[in-house]
Amino acid sequence: MAVSDPPEDKKKDEFASWTDPSNATDWHRYRDPRTVVPVVILTGGILLVARFYKSYLKRIPQAIDISPNFWRKRSLFGKVTSVGDADNFRVFHTPGGRLAGWGWLPWRRVPDNVKELKDKTVSIRLAGIDAPEMAHFGKTAQPFSKEAHAFLTSYVLHQRIRAYVYKRDQYDRAVATVYVRKWLLRRDVGLEMLKSGLATVYEAKSGAEYGSLEAKYRSAEKWAKLRRKGMWAGKKKDYESPRDYKNRTAKATP
Repeated sequence: MAVSDPPEDKKKDEFASWTDPSNATDWHRYRDPRTVVPVVILTGGILLVARFYKSYLKRIPQAIDISPNFWRKRSLFGKVTSVGDADNFRVFHTPGGRLAGWGWLPWRRVPDNVKELKDKTVSIRLAGIDAPEMAHFGKTAQPFSKEAHAFLTSYVLHQRIRAYVYKRDQYDRAVATVYVRKWLLRRDVGLEMLKSGLATVYEAKSGAEYGSLEAKYRSAEKWAKLRRKGMWAGKKKDYESPRDYKNRTAKATP
């Protein structure tokens, strides 16, 4: 039985040109609310998550990485990994704390050796106070510098702290008021050093930073003086403030 050829008009339909209007993209379906609304919601959600991560969960490795709009508006939460002098230390930033997995998720851990911590910690300078100077570059240590260093070390080393950052100083440190939890109470580290007589209120012709705590700090220093705490225990004529010590040793340096 012979097979007849398909009608001519059917052949034309099967091999229609790509320019045929019937093959054009139907843009109407892309304007359909049932398509547009889910796409907008998904895109907006992704952008919000990205912004939230950048603002609150992205780790800041060093003080030089803190953006200008962060200073005086935000705080850093992290774990103290080392103490330098009696008024500065290093913090490994752990944004979000335990809620973000720090301390219990395998990929959210604080390194425990110097090699892993290199270039990954924020150097913090306590705002508003000046502690006795330790021995540096051939200069002798000030009285009570060891006691002040020991106090700060016992108070913050390996502890989780919150630092309210104000600015970056000339040594690329974040100048900050720092708080640590002690027996469920939040303690201002700088204030506690002043009350112990192991620091003075920071005095400088310019660049002094106290946040909003200058009056409180001066009151604490006065309290320690009256009770002859720490560096105030000796005779007045033998006392030399950290600022005076720095000025004197700077002049003596060739």
